[in-house]
Amino acid sequence: MPQPADSDPRATLRSGLPDRYLTPDDIADMFGVPLETVYQWRKKRTGPPGFRIGKHLRYDPADVRAYVSALKCSAAA
Repeated sequence: MPQPADSDPRATLRSGLPDRYLTPDDIADMFGVPLETVYQWRKKRTGPPGFRIGKHLRYDPADVRAYVSALKCSAAA
């Protein structure tokens, strides 16, 4: 059964990202991929850019939006 739009993590990208840094779990939910994929993207430098706060990996919502926009532009070309 499909999730309502307000509980669908990918709806976050459509309606505006939260006003906080995102966790790897947030990224995995938004893109509908396993958490391990997010860590592989980080290792290979192919996903949205992340940064560390102490030992914690975080993502800036503006960087995630720019990453998605770049993907959309490259797919349209």
